[in-house]
Amino acid sequence: MKSWGDIMNDTIVSLATNLGVAAISIIRISGQDSIKIVNDLFQGKDLEKVKSHTLNYGHIVLDGEIIDEVLVSVMREPKTYTGEDTVEINCHGGIGVTNKILEILLTKGCRLASRGEFTKRRFLNGHIDLMQAEAILDLINSETEKERKIAIQGLNGNSSKMIKDLREILINLISNIEVNIDYPEYEDIYEVTKEDIRKNIDVIHEKIEKIIAESENGKLIKNGIKTAIIGRPNVGKSSLLNRLLGSEKAIVTDIPGTTRDIVEGNILIDGIKLNIIDTAGIRETKDIVEKIGVNKSRRLMEEADLVLLLLNNNEELTEADKELILKTKDKNTIIVINKNDLEEKIDVSSLNLENIVYINTLTYKGIEALKNKIISMFNLGKISQNEFNYITNERQLGKLKECLDLSLDVKNNLDTLPLDILEVDLKTIWNTLGTILGVTYDNELLDNLFSKFCVGK
Repeated sequence: MKSWGDIMNDTIVSLATNLGVAAISIIRISGQDSIKIVNDLFQGKDLEKVKSHTLNYGHIVLDGEIIDEVLVSVMREPKTYTGEDTVEINCHGGIGVTNKILEILLTKGCRLASRGEFTKRRFLNGHIDLMQAEAILDLINSETEKERKIAIQGLNGNSSKMIKDLREILINLISNIEVNIDYPEYEDIYEVTKEDIRKNIDVIHEKIEKIIAESENGKLIKNGIKTAIIGRPNVGKSSLLNRLLGSEKAIVTDIPGTTRDIVEGNILIDGIKLNIIDTAGIRETKDIVEKIGVNKSRRLMEEADLVLLLLNNNEELTEADKELILKTKDKNTIIVINKNDLEEKIDVSSLNLENIVYINTLTYKGIEALKNKIISMFNLGKISQNEFNYITNERQLGKLKECLDLSLDVKNNLDTLPLDILEVDLKTIWNTLGTILGVTYDNELLDNLFSKFCVGK
């Protein structure tokens, strides 16, 4: 088995674009022999003598046969994506020609890159930290403008700076404590007091609390709002889904129990995804299939970030309605009263009037009011005005929460623990913050992270 150092010395190759019929395909090669390997196949300028970051016209030739007409980018380390010599071959976008060039490169000394290996090398060569690497994946997976903005903040290092600033406070404090412990005989050095530690740990605790609190906005942008439409059968849940989506996605009939499984769709409200689920009507039933759907509906109601509880305007509240109202009272719930064109028989006096919206699913009447209520409930307008410097990665947030608990322990034990023990606790926080940046890491973590990338990234 190769050592990690040997693997890093390999020259890797992969397709950087989708394999298929297109105008061009881009084949990316990175490693110490990348320029030489391609130059041996290239008919045109001597690639080993051209300037870095130049585009060179020519042909890929094997045993005198022209394989394809190409443009070759030559980029010399260290100012490349991976920090290594990198070559990109822009060839015609046919499947046959692309595969042929890849096959030749593999026979000439290249190794097929694993998932995310180009970005992994970029990290290991010190060009980005682990937070930036994870931001690249978020950028690739971003679906909305707000998701893109969060990812760019991470990629630019703005999120990393928040963590680095915390570590800077800690290392200054730890260094002074160590000097006090190691050189107690010197009278001209600053003596760190427990009050100094208290002030610094208070700052760190407050900053971490703020980052974690603000991450809720970031997670909202990244993951969207999981929204469940619930109610009794035949109150208009599927019609509401269709009106929100602007398309006839769910089947609508007058027969109660038509929706037996979940139907999903997505819309954007103020740049935030609403992941909407139309659930089966909740009622007692002996039908086995419908019962499975009802149980799913109950589970989704518990898991949802937002519940749209649909009621009928021209019917009095039933026991089933009252049960659903009771079960959703502690959740983000908007009570949507349908069929407002009919005689009002529903008594809303016992409901939260602030969270009631009247609609008519036969038309689009009330749909904008419902969207505005969602914007207000989740404060989406304020989120859209912020600078998007959020931490949304679960791994990073998990480590921050560990640091928050550790800082609280230091605060609580400050008066009882000696200075050297407090120093150990402060170092633990400092090291844990370091794992967020990838200052320390284990190979399993890296393998798991970069396996989520595509092969050519």
